[in-house]
Amino acid sequence: MHILLVEDELALAKGIQTSLRLAHYAVSHVTEGKAAVLAAKNADCDLMILDLGLPDMCGFDVLKIIRANKITLPIVILTARDNVDDKIKGLDAGADDYLAKPFDVDELLARVRVIERRLGNAQTAIISKDSVTLNTQTLVVTVAEMPVILAKKEYMILRALLERIGHVLSKSHLESALYAWGDEIASNTIEVHIHNLRKKLPPNFITTIRGVGYCIQ
Repeated sequence: MHILLVEDELALAKGIQTSLRLAHYAVSHVTEGKAAVLAAKNADCDLMILDLGLPDMCGFDVLKIIRANKITLPIVILTARDNVDDKIKGLDAGADDYLAKPFDVDELLARVRVIERRLGNAQTAIISKDSVTLNTQTLVVTVAEMPVILAKKEYMILRALLERIGHVLSKSHLESALYAWGDEIASNTIEVHIHNLRKKLPPNFITTIRGVGYCIQ
C-alpha cells in the first residue's frame, strides 16, 4: 500500500516515514495542501495521513476539496488539535479516522492496518490462503507453518495479492504500491520480485494473467 503523508513538520514527518517503511509500506511525503489535493485527484496513493496545520491551507479545506470531488481516498487526520469539536468536524467532513498528537506509532500503524483491511478482503491482521499465512502486524510469513524469509518488496507484493484474492493486480498497480514517488524502477523489477517470491511459495500459488497482471486465485 502506498501512503501519502501530508505533514510540514519535517522532523516528525521523517519519523513517521521511517516507522511506516519499517512496516513495509511505500511512503511519499508532501508539506502543502495543494500538493495533497493534486495527489488525491491523480490517484497516486492508497491512503492519506493529513495534518491540519499546513502552511498554505487548512487541512480541513484539503479534506473538503477532496470529498467535494467525489474522491473516496481514505484519509486519516493526524493533528495537535485534540478537542472534541475538531474531531467531530473532521469526521463529519469525510475523514476516515482522527488521531491527535502526541500519538503512539503502534496505534497509528494499527489504524492504518484497519483501513488496509477495509480496502481488501482481509478481516484480521492474519491473512491465510491454503498453506500460506501472512501476519500484517508481526510481518511474519509462514508456509505449512514454517517461517519463510522474504525480502521487503517480496513481502509487499504477497501482502497486496493476499489482501485482494481473486483480483488481478497489474504491474503498474504493484509498482505504485511498492515504490514512493521519485524511486527509480527498472522495467523488469516486478517480474524479478515475482520470480524470487515464487521460489519461496507453493507451486502455482501466484498466477500470471498474461498482458494483465498477477493474482492469487
